[in-house]
Amino acid sequence: MPISRKDPLSPTARSGQGGAAAVFMAVFLAGCAGDVKGVLTPVTSTVPGTSKVTMLVATTRAADPDAGVLFSGERGKPSFVEMTISLPPDSSRKIGEVQWPSRLPGNPETDFVTLKVDKLDAKTGLARLHERVSRVPKRRVMVFVHGFNNRFEDAVYRFAQIVHDSDADVVPVLFTWPSRGSLFAYGYDRESATYSRNALENLLQALARDPAVGEVSLLAHSMGNWVALESLTQMAVRNRGIPPKIANVMLASPDVDADVFRTQIAEMTGRRPKFTLFVSQDDRALAVSRRVWGNKDRLGAVDPDVEPYKSEFEADKITVLNLTKLRTGDKLNHGKFAESPEVVKLIGTRLVDGQPITDSRVGLGERLIEVTGSAAAAVGTAAGIVVTAPIAVVDPNARRHLGDRVEHLGNNIQDTGAAVGDTVTTPFQPQGAPR
Repeated sequence: MPISRKDPLSPTARSGQGGAAAVFMAVFLAGCAGDVKGVLTPVTSTVPGTSKVTMLVATTRAADPDAGVLFSGERGKPSFVEMTISLPPDSSRKIGEVQWPSRLPGNPETDFVTLKVDKLDAKTGLARLHERVSRVPKRRVMVFVHGFNNRFEDAVYRFAQIVHDSDADVVPVLFTWPSRGSLFAYGYDRESATYSRNALENLLQALARDPAVGEVSLLAHSMGNWVALESLTQMAVRNRGIPPKIANVMLASPDVDADVFRTQIAEMTGRRPKFTLFVSQDDRALAVSRRVWGNKDRLGAVDPDVEPYKSEFEADKITVLNLTKLRTGDKLNHGKFAESPEVVKLIGTRLVDGQPITDSRVGLGERLIEVTGSAAAAVGTAAGIVVTAPIAVVDPNARRHLGDRVEHLGNNIQDTGAAVGDTVTTPFQPQGAPR
């Protein structure tokens, strides 16, 4: 059977010094049965009714020697790979879900599997895209930038699902930056996003120069919005405006400081693409991020009907879709589209984009970070836990090998929980509770 990513785990840790420890114990007890490494090794078998998505992948990740992993979470030089992914027949899956193999090789009848992997240099990769886009009506390209805590395979398979389920007639390009796919790598991931902004800008510049490309739509989710916005800001400054081919930019649940976004938009002088912003005031992941980042509003959780946001969005001609009232199975409310087939189709039809997604299959096999005697170090570690622990508990995709190397679970995590007080309980407050 494919791995279930919808474990009905109900978090109960809401207060006290042992709150963080309880959170991680709950995650640990959720188990890691069926976890498989190396799913990107190509298979040769096929079955009738499967769908295929071929994408160009541009990455700043370091290559991994394991052919089933391809790229790690470490930083490397920009590189390209063309991949073809097979999706199970529509009758065997639900829109918005990725069916992960429970064993190797995966079964094309029930699982997402890889059919082809071609590592390319930049010139060859862009040449292949040029050839493919020339055959697509309206010659549209869709670029997707994933969010925090995504392994390479997470980004590839999820983007394949987005392209297929949105039914968008586009040439898909995945830009994947060095995320370690770890609960505790929030700071590393954030710095890796900044590390990758030049590479994303170079990719967008190349697409804008390609005469075969008619239009580019950019979709970014969560922390991926930081990479996207920084790249667009640089492009605007360098080009005195953003090239007309960059037509649509969709910001899904952006984990970006609202004040910083204000300055980024201001620096995008000259021509700008159409911006569409998806927000939700009950986004629990962004509520926690807000606490970590100095109690400043995160862009993906603002209320677009209150000032100053209402006037600013109108002046900047930013279309805002408020999903606060949308009810889905996403308990974190950070990727509501993933549970709404209607929204997927709406975006695919109107914006030539796919739905935003939850940040990851959270890496539960990560070695728990050991809290040092330094109070500053304890608080820094706690900041990462505050942001990521709720995702590990409630995200439907959050079930990966915590049991591998759990160290000092009790005392260290409890001490870390004490260092941040009751902040760790914020994501589990009832809807409407003060943040």
